[in-house]
Amino acid sequence: MRTRRAALVGALAAVSMVAVSACGATADKEESGGGNGSDKPVTGLRLMVPNTPGSGYDLTARTVSQVMQDTKVASGIQVFNLPGASGTVGLQRLVNEKGNGKMAMQMGLGVVGASYTSKSEATLTDTTPVARLIEEAGAIVVPKDSPYKTMDDLVTAWKKDPKKLAVGGGSSPGGPDHLLPMQLAKAVGIKPKDVNYVSYDGGGELLPAILGNKIAFGASGFGEFLDQIEAGQVRVLAVTSEKPIDALKDAPTLKDSGIDLVFTNWRGIVAPPGITDEQKQTWVDAMTRMHDSDEWKAQLEKNGWVDAFATGDEFGTFLTEQDKAVADLLAELGLA
Repeated sequence: MRTRRAALVGALAAVSMVAVSACGATADKEESGGGNGSDKPVTGLRLMVPNTPGSGYDLTARTVSQVMQDTKVASGIQVFNLPGASGTVGLQRLVNEKGNGKMAMQMGLGVVGASYTSKSEATLTDTTPVARLIEEAGAIVVPKDSPYKTMDDLVTAWKKDPKKLAVGGGSSPGGPDHLLPMQLAKAVGIKPKDVNYVSYDGGGELLPAILGNKIAFGASGFGEFLDQIEAGQVRVLAVTSEKPIDALKDAPTLKDSGIDLVFTNWRGIVAPPGITDEQKQTWVDAMTRMHDSDEWKAQLEKNGWVDAFATGDEFGTFLTEQDKAVADLLAELGLA
């Protein structure tokens, strides 16, 4: 079981609309700054979030942007949301921006799965890998007035009538928030096909469903819920990491709750296809300088993110492996 679980975690680990128009791909070195070891702030960068405001991707992208600007790695970064089809609308837009070295997209495991389940013409293998940034554990959460006070309470009720208890996640089938409750179901003896999973387009849509008692519980990256947890609006029954999370000191792990499951998600940044080596290096250098800053380390601690930094070809190899692993898994589940 341990080996099987570790293999799965390794395979899976590996979230306001602004009107924008396409812009030219190139800018001379003097205008763009950065790249080739320069410490001049990069200008004119645009970072797309392929789902709604409030999602995990949105939080990550806006944190990246803020840290880059606070540390003068870049200035005037534009972060914008382009939601739809679990991230594949944004993915198609990115691929259509071939040669645009000024644009990149925040993404993660969810977009990998969605590119298959949504039958997207654009795939992540079409993109230019820039950097993997973080890993994040999931959380099982309920509204504050839920009758389920512990994981044992929830699992007992869930096993009695799996189809009655709806679980919501911020990704489509094949995404991490879908895979998490399916794996949880298997771990507690429920057939995954009996799980009543309700898909939402990112945490921005999932949270109101939890607060409004439209679902029995939610399964997503715990960072989606930190503000509401602190405000007492939702309760965490368990986190899905191997060890307790500093940001949620009172929350037990699934293993602490007697459930043999560990599950983590990852997030990274990719650029359009067809950019030059210099344009790619500008992004890689900017991400590296941001990652090495004390400000970024503070954000990792604040949000409970695990540092999983890898750039360029290393991230590209990881992304290729993830793409194949997820495609194979979805094929086994009949979802691709």
